[in-house]
Amino acid sequence: MAPRYYWKGYLKLSLVTCPVAMTPATSESEKVRFHTLNKDTGNRVVSQYIDSVTGKPVKDENEGKGYARGENDYVILTDEDLDAVALDTVKTIDIEKFVSADSIEWIYLEKPHYLMPDDAVGNEAFAVIRDAMKADGVVGVSKLVIGRRERAVILEPRDEGIVLWSLRFGDEVRPEEAYFEDIDENADPDLVPLVQQLIKQKTKRWSPDMVSDPIQESLLQLIEGKKKLLRPKKATKGKKEEKPGSNVVDIMSALRKSLEADLKNRKAG
Repeated sequence: MAPRYYWKGYLKLSLVTCPVAMTPATSESEKVRFHTLNKDTGNRVVSQYIDSVTGKPVKDENEGKGYARGENDYVILTDEDLDAVALDTVKTIDIEKFVSADSIEWIYLEKPHYLMPDDAVGNEAFAVIRDAMKADGVVGVSKLVIGRRERAVILEPRDEGIVLWSLRFGDEVRPEEAYFEDIDENADPDLVPLVQQLIKQKTKRWSPDMVSDPIQESLLQLIEGKKKLLRPKKATKGKKEEKPGSNVVDIMSALRKSLEADLKNRKAG
């Protein structure tokens, strides 16, 4: 099955240009989704845009974008108006500058996309740009219109392709100092080695199974049971959660107990 592309255009570096295609690197299409139904009839419920004053449904051809300039006072923009201000970045990713790959903080990275050549002719130009960035340890900085909004993006070489990350704007990132300033700068040096031992015992090789969704799996089992017209099993009552005592637990003692319990579990396993 041929991949479906979210966007097609051109990758440009000075006089070097090649056609490229892009698709989101993540997807939520496999998630369980529900439709809203009328429980009395079993029919789906349809949503409509309703005029807030007349209370009447609005036809598709009468819908427009509105920019508020005052209370109940809007500047109306049509699709034609918005298309008229289209930027070059709608169809071209023009790499304007390069920065060190490790100089961009993680918090600015918003959403990843896979970028690849769109035809065999552009393969060589694409590969040259990719390998040159990889050799110098840099990422390209550019702009791209995504969803009618121009976003800053970076291009990161990855294996045979390029990962394009949309970036958050500076005013979207909250400064961490405002939240971390009251935290102790240094931990108790006697406790750190114990935590390091605990970390070492619990360190494993990364696997996508570590971030599986138990709710998703439970929903699928429930739906499958409904399909087979089986009565859902009664939920077993779990043990009552123990309320924490009033005494403050000694950290050193808790860490040692954690290490001992982890070692026992490992031996039992």
